[in-house]
Amino acid sequence: MSATASLTLASEAGGRKLQGYAKRDIGGVGIAVMEREAAIAEVTDTVLTGGHMKLAFCNANLVNVAAGDAALQRSLSGFLVLADGLGVDLGSRMLYGGAFPANLNGTDFFPALFARSGRPMRVALLGGRPGIADRAVANLAQRYPAHRFSVLSHGYFSADEEGALLDRLKAQRPDLLLVAMGNPLQERFIADKLGPQHCSIAAGVGALFDFFADAVPRAPELLRRVRLEWLYRLWLEPRRLWRRYVLGNPAFLLRMARQYAAVGRRPAEPVSSPRGS
Repeated sequence: MSATASLTLASEAGGRKLQGYAKRDIGGVGIAVMEREAAIAEVTDTVLTGGHMKLAFCNANLVNVAAGDAALQRSLSGFLVLADGLGVDLGSRMLYGGAFPANLNGTDFFPALFARSGRPMRVALLGGRPGIADRAVANLAQRYPAHRFSVLSHGYFSADEEGALLDRLKAQRPDLLLVAMGNPLQERFIADKLGPQHCSIAAGVGALFDFFADAVPRAPELLRRVRLEWLYRLWLEPRRLWRRYVLGNPAFLLRMARQYAAVGRRPAEPVSSPRGS
């Protein structure tokens, strides 16, 4: 589909509401109560209709970052926010009596999306260290040849270069734009700079390009299965991540305890399942 045709569809469909789904308030961030297949269906439907969606993956770190930033919390209310990681599941158990129906981290979500998409997708990468997005695109093109992957820019563009970058993005209007700038820069960039004229889906993806580029290894399967991938990442990059996990995890649990003390336990909402199920 051409960028012009996509933009025409976006203007017609951009105001539509997402398929109805419940949210749980985890530290001031509304996280969708959604199975993996339902989340994939929301994304693919937005692409097919030429609509526009802002997508975030919320872990304990994003809750901590947003806790002191009312503007960021307001911005995230306009995103489809998916549950990412053990921390938000612990918060959900404490506040709603049960975990989220699926762990929807981007590292697993996007490979599932690419593998299951019923049509070719145009996917652009923005962010990361110079050269990393290029390596990620080369790997993705080999793994998912049905889709077209391209690099818009690394993440170290200047303010003077931003206008031209957004103009290029508008001309391309990819189906999916992956923005890798880390929390909260990527969410702010998506909320403040991007609209239906730029892409169908704008997703904040953190360190995803490092994994796609094979620059950073995933945790062994056993650690992923028992939800301890964060511990492996801390072991790999202690200097960069110690503050997020060693200080951030206790701060998140304390935040959940305060929220529980303030509002108690709420009834769990219905889980959003794929259409037709």
